[in-house]
Amino acid sequence: MKVGFVNIFGKPNAGKSTLLNALMGEKMAIVSHKVQTTRHRIKAILTEKDYQIIFSDTPGIIDPKYKLHEKMMQAVKGSLEDADVALLIADAWKAEESDEIFKSLRLKAPALVILNKADTIKDDEVLQKTKTFFEAQPYCKEVIIISALKNNGVAKLLQRILFYLPEGEPFYDSDDISDMPTKFFVGELIREKIFQLYQEELPYHTTVLVQEFKEKTTLIKISADIIVQRDTQKGIILGEGGSMIKKLGTLARKDIEEFLGSKVFLELYVKVRPKWRDSDLFLKEYGY
Repeated sequence: MKVGFVNIFGKPNAGKSTLLNALMGEKMAIVSHKVQTTRHRIKAILTEKDYQIIFSDTPGIIDPKYKLHEKMMQAVKGSLEDADVALLIADAWKAEESDEIFKSLRLKAPALVILNKADTIKDDEVLQKTKTFFEAQPYCKEVIIISALKNNGVAKLLQRILFYLPEGEPFYDSDDISDMPTKFFVGELIREKIFQLYQEELPYHTTVLVQEFKEKTTLIKISADIIVQRDTQKGIILGEGGSMIKKLGTLARKDIEEFLGSKVFLELYVKVRPKWRDSDLFLKEYGY
């Protein structure tokens, strides 16, 4: 049986979370057109008759500006250390910009370079030139061209991953799909809607803490705090007459119900915690 850890690395917005979801065949990581949506290392477990792959989606690689960023980069570092196969993903339009980052990772595991968003490039010569560039790099075992969003090339990528994976015994039960608790995914789905609904910097000043998760006979009762840094941000989250938080709650509840396969009663509260992104105490409380 082929078993191992396959960890995904790349710059922000290269498509890491979209690729994870495509490989798993279901939504495990939240996605947004904004950069730095992923803050945690998210493990997703794919088990079939003859293999078990533990995928890890990691935060986009950046220069840290505050303690939250430092925690995110620690998650990347941990993923470097236990990878059996590394997927180095880059936007095919500007893939060569990722070369320095890929070199800096100093991977010991075999690395596949993934040229993503290939469906947006109509000129095959451009793709082939980029493919040839990466094939010449010492860290690269081979180059796979895909569109994670369109699910093109993902099946081929899975076959190449299996080629490089070692044999072994499964780490997890066959019905496990992640090592993260359900509450984590609920919080992430709420946070995804914040990225979708609110403009500019606000989503980056925000996190979500699920305070209550109670399974009742007919539904699941969930209570969550939306954490912001300033009173003005609280006002924006709430909206005039509470209109925005009502919209946020409706969209989040719909996705949570789909994820859990159950009716959900969702309560959202907004709390101000000044400079939480630079507080070790708050970061620990919020799961970072």
